[in-house]
Amino acid sequence: MHDQPPPLAERIALVTGANSGLGRAVVGALAGQGATVLMVCRDATRGEDARHEIMAATGNPQVHLFVADLASQAAIRGLAARVRERFDRLHLLINNAGTAFPARRLSPDGIEMALAVNHLAPFLLTNLLLEPLRTAAPARIVNVGTRINTAMDFHDLNWERRPYRLMQAYGQSKLGNLHFTFELARRLAGSGVTVNCCFPGVFRSNLGGTDGAQGWFWRTVALLLGWALPTPEQAARGVLYLATDPAMAGVTGGYYSHRKPIPAPVQTQDPAANQRLWAISADLTRLT
Repeated sequence: MHDQPPPLAERIALVTGANSGLGRAVVGALAGQGATVLMVCRDATRGEDARHEIMAATGNPQVHLFVADLASQAAIRGLAARVRERFDRLHLLINNAGTAFPARRLSPDGIEMALAVNHLAPFLLTNLLLEPLRTAAPARIVNVGTRINTAMDFHDLNWERRPYRLMQAYGQSKLGNLHFTFELARRLAGSGVTVNCCFPGVFRSNLGGTDGAQGWFWRTVALLLGWALPTPEQAARGVLYLATDPAMAGVTGGYYSHRKPIPAPVQTQDPAANQRLWAISADLTRLT
């Protein structure tokens, strides 16, 4: 049996993709309830601006900025080392950062960028932070996913054989979040660390930035449906439910949307496929 979690004001949470959109909304909500929040942002200036605005809005000075480009495995390793140097416990890890690209691009490690940022980054970062999560148990990991009914092509994860398609590449990379969630839940059984995946729904987003998906698909959606789309603050409620609600204590290995379990794509329900992607991911990230 693991102890009851401390009050939110005594918990430490790390949120990636934290300076805008969903990530910023989650940081603001957690900081507003007194948690110590570690913001992971790619851009130092935008991250610092967001940090100061959140501290001013919440009156919580315990909001810390960590700058890292999650496309780079060296940067992820450096980030994890800096976090572990400053904090020996981590009660919440929210892997939120995500991106999409209109054309195939490679990360500094030679990996297709959507796969590198959307799947391999949370895979590597989470594994590197398991020690402070275990120390803080009961602790929770929330992977922010999407709802695209597809399957991963294990023979062409890097898009070297197929014509590159933005939404297919994005969907495949985000499907990795589910494979990862289900396999990690099995590996962490009995540790007091839970992991679940959340689809926050379609909301007003700057996914991919001006040079990514926002350049055409999401900008069109925003123009046509922006008035009807939920705000990031509304979308954050589902993430916060998995991260903080007492009803989710001890619940692990689930896929949720709007606080309710939803069915996962068929491929991700296969433990052998989960394990296969884990082995490939460990090889691509040189995880020992």
